Amino acid sequence: MESTKERGQLIIIGGAEDKEGDCQILREFVRCAGGTKAKIAVLTAATSEPRSAGETYTRVFERLGVEDVRVLDTIHREDADDPENLKIIEEATGAFFTGGDQALIIEHIKGTQLDALLHQRNREGMVVGGTSAGAAIMPDLMIIEGDSETNARMDAIEMGPGMGFLHSVVIDQHFAQRGRLGRLISALLQQPANLGFGIDEDTAVVVDGDEFKVLGRGAITVVDESEATYDNLDELLKDEAMAVCGVRLHILPQGFRFNLKTRKPVFSRSIELRDSNPKKEAEVERE
Repeated sequence: MESTKERGQLIIIGGAEDKEGDCQILREFVRCAGGTKAKIAVLTAATSEPRSAGETYTRVFERLGVEDVRVLDTIHREDADDPENLKIIEEATGAFFTGGDQALIIEHIKGTQLDALLHQRNREGMVVGGTSAGAAIMPDLMIIEGDSETNARMDAIEMGPGMGFLHSVVIDQHFAQRGRLGRLISALLQQPANLGFGIDEDTAVVVDGDEFKVLGRGAITVVDESEATYDNLDELLKDEAMAVCGVRLHILPQGFRFNLKTRKPVFSRSIELRDSNPKKEAEVERE
């Protein structure tokens, strides 16, 4: 019988999240997954040290009160079709991708029975989270690798298929810490996505339906190129610098929300806009 529960949240973390203190972001993941009754699967496909990563997150989630934490290793692609691993996801209320190399997640999981089951269970209400590489894989198309601390260039990034939990976006992680604005814009201009999310370390977006909220000590940089007025892509050679005009930029720290359909920040009524221009105020979504 098909579940009537709403799609589960996506908790997308920019990497280096707090694992020793209050663990605000991982605490939110646990809360969304059912609190102390959560059943969490830790997927270690991205890391070259799956045992260590599995032990680390098992320890953190157990400290937060979760009694049922299981590590799902997919060292070989055939592991993603193993009935025992599929059973872990069938029973889980939350699936969490660790950091590492995002290309390994695609290599070992995409197109397998595990891939299909993860999407099915998310549609049924299972929360899906990921940090660093586990964040990069969330869109349809992901940044496989690229240059940090660079201007936007044709050759600044390499793109490839992601896991497709979130559509029409590009995500970059460790954002402010590694100066990745140039490569995020490079990705946006070259791929069919209008929104880019740059997620700082120890910061997350919690996607719930058509909105996300921001958690953590950093910020989310939202780049919206859907109404860009000019770019020079047709004129460029591979190693030349890009130009783009009319791009919208939003910097959203903890507590702020963003509507994915309207492409606008959502302000609570308690927040006063500093710009008194009524036309600009009219562009901002309000609760």
